[in-house]
Amino acid sequence: MPPIARSDAEIAEAAASSPLGEGFDRGDDPMVRQLVLDLSLVWADFERMLRATPIICRIEAGQVTLKDYKMLLRNLRQQVMEGARWIARAASNISIELFPFRSMFVSHARDEHRDFQMLERDYCAVGGSLEEIVNTPKNIGSEALLAFMFHRASQPDPLDLLGAMFVIEGLGRHKAGQWAAALKKQLNLTNNEVSFLQYHGQNDDNHFDRLRAVLTSGVVNDDVASRIVKTAKVVARLYALQLEELDTF
Repeated sequence: MPPIARSDAEIAEAAASSPLGEGFDRGDDPMVRQLVLDLSLVWADFERMLRATPIICRIEAGQVTLKDYKMLLRNLRQQVMEGARWIARAASNISIELFPFRSMFVSHARDEHRDFQMLERDYCAVGGSLEEIVNTPKNIGSEALLAFMFHRASQPDPLDLLGAMFVIEGLGRHKAGQWAAALKKQLNLTNNEVSFLQYHGQNDDNHFDRLRAVLTSGVVNDDVASRIVKTAKVVARLYALQLEELDTF
């Protein structure tokens, strides 16, 4: 979807709705303040793209089916399984001069590396088979998203992947819990059948604490900030594409 012009009021609303949080202390650095604002606008565009995808439309309109939910889990599993791998690869390409950020990426990979198993359990709990979800190939959106992630993670000091984390962890912080509640209500599901979405709705705040710490650490200069925003834009578009192309292989 093309960018849209925004009024001052709409920009202020986007800033307040960012997963970074309205109360995030941006300090006195104008570059950091601009970066946080730019990311909030990326997030506003991402939300607009999400609402345009058929699966999210059905969830938010109260029209989702169990077949839809199983399809969503099948298609997310492959991307989630690869998440810890691209984060670990990024860590391996961070130089010793940025060692604290290498540690942050390693910790993030450790946090994420079993998440795909929650998806598998949810899928089996709602009547799917483990063999089916394990053997579902990446859809064409997932292929594009992961190709970009591994490409960026293979570059020297890929701090721009903080933009990817902003988008993906933002989904957990701002959307996953809402979707879990909607799916439970509409499909009469239990917590054990929406554990992946519910977990991320409740446990992604610590990842944002790390992201906020990096943004205000002084290591992000104008060039890095620009790359963070560009990567966030690309990841937002490709993640939405993944949801648009469910079961398109």
